[in-house]
Amino acid sequence: MVRILAIDPGSEESAYVIWDTIAQKLEQKGKLSNEQILELISIVYYNKVVIEMIACYGMPVGQEVFLTVEWIGRFEQLVIDINKSNDLIIKVFRKEVKLHFCNSMKAKDANIRQALIDRFGKPGTKKSQGKLYGVSADIWSALALAVYYADMKML
Repeated sequence: MVRILAIDPGSEESAYVIWDTIAQKLEQKGKLSNEQILELISIVYYNKVVIEMIACYGMPVGQEVFLTVEWIGRFEQLVIDINKSNDLIIKVFRKEVKLHFCNSMKAKDANIRQALIDRFGKPGTKKSQGKLYGVSADIWSALALAVYYADMKML
């Protein structure tokens, strides 16, 4: 089994999923404080860690972006320290995910969400849970990272 820990980082909280590439299912998902993400990295089993990387598009950015980049570095360093290797870390830019799922740089989060629903089915309800049940907000981005990497690695 190949388990991907995918992280959509933020300045204070980050969304994550653990994706089983063989069964193509979510094993775990959520949005946690960045300190809790550090704990998660140290206790869960994964074969790869996929993190969304920040890209510069020429516009000024605020302190929140710099804090997010700092957290990306902390996540990466912890994975390296635990596994004694940087081979487990994959950093992916959002544009790669947009092109993979929607074939367009103009794609929005809603377009990527719809592509995932088209592929895996609707999240469903509490009584009738789909494969993506409970996925919401930033967790969609983390899921897209995991599925993107799984697709690219399987090609």
